[in-house]
Parts: sequence; C-alpha cells; structure tokens
Amino acid sequence: MTLPLPDPMLPMRFRVVERFDEQPGVASLALVPVEDAMPLFRPGQFNMLYAFGIGEAAISISGDPHEHGWMVHTIREVGAVSRALARIHPGGMLGLRGPFGAHWPLRRQSGRHLLFVAGGLGLAPLRPAILQALREKTRYASLTLVCGARAPEQMLYRDEVDGWARQPGMDVLRIVDHANAGWTGRVGVVTTLLGAALGPHDPESVSAFVCGPEIMMRFTARDLAIAGVPGGRIWLSLERNMKCAIGRCGRCQWGPDFLCRDGPVLPYDRVARRLAIKEL
Repeated sequence: MTLPLPDPMLPMRFRVVERFDEQPGVASLALVPVEDAMPLFRPGQFNMLYAFGIGEAAISISGDPHEHGWMVHTIREVGAVSRALARIHPGGMLGLRGPFGAHWPLRRQSGRHLLFVAGGLGLAPLRPAILQALREKTRYASLTLVCGARAPEQMLYRDEVDGWARQPGMDVLRIVDHANAGWTGRVGVVTTLLGAALGPHDPESVSAFVCGPEIMMRFTARDLAIAGVPGGRIWLSLERNMKCAIGRCGRCQWGPDFLCRDGPVLPYDRVARRLAIKEL
C-alpha cells in the first residue's frame, strides 16, 4: 500500500524553541515540528513560513544540515509577514511548508577550491553550505569565505564567522561599505576582495557560491567569470516573488525558469544574460 504524499500547500505546525537577536531587525528562529517528522533539507533550499492570520513568506534555511533536532531560519524584518515571523518568541507557533527548491551542489565539487561570497543577509542561505563544507573539508582543496556588510555592526553571525576564521583550511576575508571608529578591516565592496580570494588558485579549479543583493551577485559573478572561473561553476541564489513554492502560480517566473522550482540556486552561465537586463 502506498501512503499519500503530503499536500505541498498545507503548512505543518512548528513551534519556536529558541530565538536569537542577530542584530536590530534580524532574528534567528529555531523550530521543531508539533506533530510531523522533522523534514530533511539540503543547503540552499528554502521553506515557506506562515505567520498565522497575516501571511506567508519564502525564507532560506540557515541551520546546520547535520543538526536534525531543529530547523533554523534567519529573518530580516522588511514587511508585515517577516516582521510578525521575526518577533515570534519561544513557545509561539508558525506554519511551515517545505523544503523547496534547488540546493548548493557541494558534493559535485570534490577536489576543487570552494569560494563562498556573501553580501549582507546573503550569509544566511550560505551558512548551511559552509557548515557542511567545514565538516567535510578533506573532500575539497581549500575553503574561502568573502563576507561583506554595510557596516561592522551589520555583519551576520560575527562570533561564528570568527570561529570559522580560526579553523585550519578556512580563509575568511571581511569588508564593509562604511567603517566605524573600531573597525580595522577593509572598506569597500566585496568584489574588491575577489583577487585576494582567488589568490594562487587556478580559476578553472574554483567553484563559487554567491548570495546577497542582486546587484552584488551580478557584479561578483561577472568578475569571477572574467577572472577565469567557469560560468557553470558559479552558483547564485535568486529569490524573486515566491508565492506558491511549487511553480503553479507563476509569480516567480523569470524567463524560462520558475525560481521556486528550478532555483533558487542556479548556475551563472544559465542566467547571465537575464541578469544583465535591467528591470527584468
């Protein structure tokens, strides 16, 4: 007898068990299911989170894929739904559908140099991939993270990133748009660090994973490709107007792709022309 598959449009009830204020207006929620089994996910996938009585939003999964006790999402308050979700405290409930979408293809990069490039909140969707790569770092030639933010106080996961920087085989380069009195690091945009991040590596042997504001991803991917990184080895996470998460409503259609179904992770050589068209 075959059991019926769960309805992908029906949210499961999840309870918030921990809440962390990452910075003003940004919180991480650790969630556990109330009745259902904990769904497994791959780095780069997203869930649809539902604030009861308010609405639903697509939120990337930002927890450790090897931690099956709970699921973590980092949420920035940008509207009514995300504000309501980010402000749920332990014991509160929300709805969850997912996981959905394509993932960062880490397992296909054995022996290569992995470069993670994050801008602002883009570190949240990359965090599961970084954690997995650190667990399996003997599989790869090297690991590098380029991490940018508008200001030092807006650096996401600062203590954890400090810990990553201390791990053998992991290089971390940080930069901010605007420095404050206590900042002694680099100032500028993340693309200015790409030369240092590629360093002595043959660009043909680099696999890059990029997430952040779309303009940052467009220029980062372009500059990596100009430097010689193959377009098929540069992946971007693109989340646009996701509504149903299963490719039925058409809200997230972008050219031939439905980003909730075919993405959000897509190779640069597949989307480069569309990224270059303003207002598309």
